[in-house]
Amino acid sequence: MILIGQYDSPFVRRVGVALTLYDIPFEHRPWSVFGDGDKIRAYNPLMRVPTLVLDNEDVLIESHAILDYLDNLVGPERAMFPIEEPARHRAIKIASLASGLADKAVSLIYELRLHGEKSDIWMERCRNQISGVLEALEADRKRLDAPYWLGASIGHADIFVATALRFLSEAHPGLVDMNAYPALKAHAERLEALPAFKTIYQPFDAPV
Repeated sequence: MILIGQYDSPFVRRVGVALTLYDIPFEHRPWSVFGDGDKIRAYNPLMRVPTLVLDNEDVLIESHAILDYLDNLVGPERAMFPIEEPARHRAIKIASLASGLADKAVSLIYELRLHGEKSDIWMERCRNQISGVLEALEADRKRLDAPYWLGASIGHADIFVATALRFLSEAHPGLVDMNAYPALKAHAERLEALPAFKTIYQPFDAPV
């Protein structure tokens, strides 16, 4: 398999961490959607990452779809999205909130760095959405005693929350004081200490 995309993207990183935890061998091509768009287009006409090239040369796009494929590949015993309800929809809910958090952080970068005329209304909306998601995730995590969101085992929801938080802190330093979200801060620190997270990491590189 070939994973295309840079690890400073929380979407690419969550896939890289999952592949590593699943012990699935893969080649990493750290291509940028800005500097390497033509290379990515050859595999993905959307020129977006992550893009996963399978061994049969078929291509998967979008991180959730890629992880769904990987879960089916490793089987229900190892899958990091639960199979049974209500655990499954709870995990998907948390992962969706993390996805929204990451998406709004990316949108804010584009507005700040790539648009000549910035919209204060749009930036404030993004900031409010980010703070709203952080409050929701903090409240949910605070009520849990388990080491991970759904119990004793790490899942895709845990991974995505941690990668989204790391991205937010590096892409927008000073925007959020994580001391205001102690449960989330502890969760992220616990995961970032894991070998897979240390291996699958790249400092944020701002688009120019």
